[in-house]
Amino acid sequence: MTGPFDELPDTEWVGDEAGAIVRPYVLTRGRTEPASGRFDLVTLAVTIRSVPHRDSGLDPECLTIVRLCRQPQSVAEVAAHTNLPAGTVRVLLGDLLDQGYIALQEPHSETDMHDERLYRAVLDGLRAL
Repeated sequence: MTGPFDELPDTEWVGDEAGAIVRPYVLTRGRTEPASGRFDLVTLAVTIRSVPHRDSGLDPECLTIVRLCRQPQSVAEVAAHTNLPAGTVRVLLGDLLDQGYIALQEPHSETDMHDERLYRAVLDGLRAL
């Protein structure tokens, strides 16, 4: 007896140059919005609890984000450093927020919004997408 997938060509899911093919919706388990938290591109995430050990149950992408956010990083910066779409990063940051690994920081005052470094970081993050 044959099944509907018997006639599909053999597909290689790992390329020599590209590595493993993982769609962003797999990383977020199909979710498109974070469960909690508000994540603008300029929202800062900072690690408040380190991961105890490698077998913490966190995905590699989440471990990378926890390491990156030891210094406050904007959502745009995290997206640029991880080479993930901003929407995917928002969902992963929401998970880390719920698990107590990160905290969110909004810009403290209007003067922070005039900081050219912040705008450059956001622009760099957007260009990387």
